Amino acid sequence: MAASIARCCSVAARTSIRLVRPAIQFRPTMPAARAFSVSSQFNVRKYTKDHEWIDLNADKTSGVIGISEFAAEALGDVVYVELPTEGKEVGQGDAIGAVESVKSAADINAPIACKVTHVNNNLEEKPGTINQTPEDDSAGGGWIAKVQVDEQGVKEFEELMSVEDYKAFTATEDH
Repeated sequence: MAASIARCCSVAARTSIRLVRPAIQFRPTMPAARAFSVSSQFNVRKYTKDHEWIDLNADKTSGVIGISEFAAEALGDVVYVELPTEGKEVGQGDAIGAVESVKSAADINAPIACKVTHVNNNLEEKPGTINQTPEDDSAGGGWIAKVQVDEQGVKEFEELMSVEDYKAFTATEDH
């Protein structure tokens, strides 16, 4: 069984080989341009202590899940991604997939209760996309899954870390 991403990041931080962490630029997800729209589609991104992120759409009914830039950097070169099963309903913290790198393997956990509606099949052929663009939820990005969210998931989402909180969390050495 694979370790969580957080444990892999923690082990990497304690090894004699120090990871060089470039300054992580946190960019808020920009709204998609929509013709004939009267409401904007701002996505809200939050993070877990296990280094997963989730974007929820403005009406908080659907979202996108991935791993953070911090986790991708700590894992090293990703060589395999196990994707979630479409249609699967999961609880917060449930393993929905895994990533394997040249350094270690780690589970990808659901940040909130949700139902997987679509997976990023591009990662099967190009797992290194996670290293290049782990927090990109566009067609060519390293996102893991698109999900449907219910009331329970929205409540759990509100408890996750904001971009600013996550940045402060990753600034400390030991997680």
